[in-house]
Amino acid sequence: MVERRKIAPNVVSYTSLICCLCIEGLVMEANDLFRKMRLSGVLPDLCTYNAMMDGYCKMADVGRALSLYEEMLGGGGDGLRPNVVTFGILIDGFCQLGELEKAREFFFDMVKFSVLPNLFIYNCLIDGYCKAGRFWDSLCLCSEMVKVGLWPDTFTCNILIKGFCSTGRVEEGVDLLNKMQREGVVPNSVTYNSFIDGYAKDGNMEGALKLCSQMTVYGVEPNVTFSCLIDGHCKEGKMKAATGLYSEMVAKGLVPDVVAYMALINGHAKCHNFKEAFRLYKEMTCARITPNAFKLSCLIDGLCKEGRSSDAVKLLSELEGCKSNERASDQVVNMDRVFPNKVTYMVLIFGLCRDGLIFEAMKFFKAMRGLCMVPDTLTYAVIMQRSCQMKHNVEAMMFLAHMIKSGINLIQTHITC
Repeated sequence: MVERRKIAPNVVSYTSLICCLCIEGLVMEANDLFRKMRLSGVLPDLCTYNAMMDGYCKMADVGRALSLYEEMLGGGGDGLRPNVVTFGILIDGFCQLGELEKAREFFFDMVKFSVLPNLFIYNCLIDGYCKAGRFWDSLCLCSEMVKVGLWPDTFTCNILIKGFCSTGRVEEGVDLLNKMQREGVVPNSVTYNSFIDGYAKDGNMEGALKLCSQMTVYGVEPNVTFSCLIDGHCKEGKMKAATGLYSEMVAKGLVPDVVAYMALINGHAKCHNFKEAFRLYKEMTCARITPNAFKLSCLIDGLCKEGRSSDAVKLLSELEGCKSNERASDQVVNMDRVFPNKVTYMVLIFGLCRDGLIFEAMKFFKAMRGLCMVPDTLTYAVIMQRSCQMKHNVEAMMFLAHMIKSGINLIQTHITC
């Protein structure tokens, strides 16, 4: 419309459109507009460069963002100087990729341009160090931040509390929470969930429930918290308590998430209550809550590692039965449903071989190939090894012949027939 009315777009109109495109994730389209802008003789300003760099960093393409930064400092950006937003974008981008040394370089470069780091930049670095397992460095950065007059906010405290809880130092996290509340920083559901998850991992469900009650007093929505508590009880085999929490969650009008459902399914499966496990699985998929194949594989793997591969077989057979018996109309509704994948079959085959159920393993090996899933070298090696150990040498040779025919490379292993 602007071009039709012969009104020449300026840097503001171009930058506004580029910002909108980047927010929508249309970074390539924003880049095309950025190039068109320069070709039309309109020079990008600092806001334009920041928008483009942020778009690339959100795509995890920090390399392109860095190229734009260098261009901006040179002639292409008419010698523009970066501001605190520029540094925040790049430092966050490098931290998200785990490139902490590069992020630290930009942090020190800020001094050259007389730019002071803000709370966002410190939070990015603190979070980056925590995720990299460098919790001590996170604490040092927090102390440094306070010294320069920046007080931690809820996000900062959540990062540190999660760090304390994930390293088994829950009580130190509680001390930080108390200090945080005294300073007027308001905890949110993320804060409490870190504690509850930490208590649950330590088997301290009493402490987790106490915090859950405290959440209600402060008016914090306990949706994810219920999931953490349910998961904790299921891991301890306390299915009655877990089911009670699930019922309370539903009564409060809260929607169980994939964590709650998979914890209950896993717990019931371990207690041999497959009827309830399958009922919950059906309820979950009807609610269009899709477990990923990884979670299903973990469930199968967990049963196999406990020497209960026959239970794992029953679970997988039920899931396959659900899929094959589903009406066409249901398949349309449940398009997002996730069913066993290659990894699921592989962990089951390993478990069956370990338990000496070689013919059952062969059956699933055949089913896997029938579904056009290609077994890897290790799967062949495991099933051949077990076949030889159980004196099924002919079957082992057949697997070897099929492996070679399929073009799968042999690995160096000891298979004795």
